[in-house]
Amino acid sequence: MADLGRIEPVVLSGGIDGSRHAFKEWAIVCDSIARGETSLIFRKGGIAEGRDGFHFKYQRFFLLPAYFHEQIERTRLGSDRTLEPAPDSVIVTLFLGVEFSRWVEDLDWLAELEKFHILKSSVLRERFCYEDRKGIYVAFVRAYRLSPTWKFAFQRSYGGCRSWVELPEPPQDLQITPILDSAEQSRRRSVVLAALEKGGAFQPR
Repeated sequence: MADLGRIEPVVLSGGIDGSRHAFKEWAIVCDSIARGETSLIFRKGGIAEGRDGFHFKYQRFFLLPAYFHEQIERTRLGSDRTLEPAPDSVIVTLFLGVEFSRWVEDLDWLAELEKFHILKSSVLRERFCYEDRKGIYVAFVRAYRLSPTWKFAFQRSYGGCRSWVELPEPPQDLQITPILDSAEQSRRRSVVLAALEKGGAFQPR
């Protein structure tokens, strides 16, 4: 776990800028972000993304954990990190800001950045090769812990192969606290940007 230091919470009034948007991510990845391990999100997009396909269309959003039983096997973590969903409910603990995102057409540079995510290389390659266009979107994020934890009933609209969903109106008393302090966030940003530039990654079209 990263050294979080002493970071004071700030009030999140109705979600930053009133946001109700949420990004669906594997629960095991959400947990890793909360632990300060993961700073990168990878996405190619699902069959329900629409005609224009996937892109990071929101810069700030809640993180909605998604569960399926094979998650742990698709990461480099041990079985002790397996997670189980709460029955018929959703528990949201994180709010993310995308500092930058890129469309990447060469996977070689990702080997240098394994310390900033938990996915197996075979999973990244599977996503990279999905559909005819080879490549993958990568986002470097800043994560914030919610307080209190936000819990609400699961709805069918949260399911399916889509990345973005709309949540209920957030509680007015939510506070957010950065997972990483500013120095560690800046250090990771510099390392990731250097790898991207060396790898020839470019902005999404």
